[in-house]
Amino acid sequence: MLAPVNDVMAWAESFDHLLECKSQLVFEDFLRTEYSEENLLFWLACEDYKKITSVTEMTVAARRIYAEFVQVDAPRQINIDCVTREEISENISQPGPNCFDRARKLIYGLMENDCYPRFLKSEIYQAHLEQAEKQ
Repeated sequence: MLAPVNDVMAWAESFDHLLECKSQLVFEDFLRTEYSEENLLFWLACEDYKKITSVTEMTVAARRIYAEFVQVDAPRQINIDCVTREEISENISQPGPNCFDRARKLIYGLMENDCYPRFLKSEIYQAHLEQAEKQ
């Protein structure tokens, strides 16, 4: 599926434009080629988590995010410092709406400063840009 030309052009304007776009699957595909899609998946899970209002749902979601991304040897373990990982571990029994904020910000910074510039230079992005310009 091709993204609309305006979306593809906006991706280069800012990292936030890319994350706000419904076509962020292109970025996920790029991250998959770099073996780092867990960063985007974690960030998206945290964005969804922040919208939860029920304490019960929040606890279930927090434990799922922790098991999938945060705990050591998690299936999609994100690369965060041990202090942040420990802070989340200590709060996971009674998670609040901000329990992943520090890790979310670290991962956002990693994607924005490391992955995003490479994405803009990637063949995946360049091919989408070329196709969009032909529309």
